[in-house]
Amino acid sequence: MKIAITGKGGVGKTTFSSMLSRMFSQDGYRVVAVDADPDANLALALGFPKDTYDSIVPISEMKNLISDRTSADTGSFNKMFKLNPKVDDIPENYCKEYNGVRLLTLGTVDSGGSGCVCPEHVLLKRLCSHLILQNKDVVIMDMEAGIEHLGRGTAQGVDAFVVVVEPGERSLQTYRKVKKLGKDIGVKRVFVVGNKIRNKEDEEFIMSNLEDGESLGFIYYNQDVINSDRSNQSPYDVSEETRKQVKVIKDKLMELQTCNA
Repeated sequence: MKIAITGKGGVGKTTFSSMLSRMFSQDGYRVVAVDADPDANLALALGFPKDTYDSIVPISEMKNLISDRTSADTGSFNKMFKLNPKVDDIPENYCKEYNGVRLLTLGTVDSGGSGCVCPEHVLLKRLCSHLILQNKDVVIMDMEAGIEHLGRGTAQGVDAFVVVVEPGERSLQTYRKVKKLGKDIGVKRVFVVGNKIRNKEDEEFIMSNLEDGESLGFIYYNQDVINSDRSNQSPYDVSEETRKQVKVIKDKLMELQTCNA
């Protein structure tokens, strides 16, 4: 499966991404977790030791790699460089692995102005395309509040776009934005996971803003999961109750994939 997870900052999409990645790994799948959020902290949510986390260099900052693959200097906006760079070996050579999950941190690109195209941007988009369309592993992408890393063809290859929301209007506004952006590039369905749910009223508020079949399930507010960040633990390891809730969502994703196969 190829799953893109997005949502407004602070709703818990990185927590959900990490737990889903760990769960697929525990079930025996080869998993690549992709940190495509400029505020990259998926490694910590996956439980990576701090020294390993500190050693991670995002792909967008690997100047020698970018220059080698695109035949251009990094930051050379709108100059001549390869638009189809070699990327198929990058997951194998540059992933960091822990708890059975291989992590690839993309980083962000300083575009230098609207409409600019640079080698870093081209390499990241090409890498995302490879991961979604050609890589044979389960791929889970923790994205920013949008789908900017994905082009039209790549987005259509994603099995599930999942927006993590909390019971609030600002969070749901992000869901609507992602849904519109997805529709513009051919994504037929966007799914929703409700997080930080406190009661049935929270569930009903979210459901009242969705269309039939869009909800994958709910994850209830759990103080142990919130506190896991303070103790540098993976949220997957601190709450059996939350794991059960995520498993319900995972099973529904697998069911949807089977129905679409």
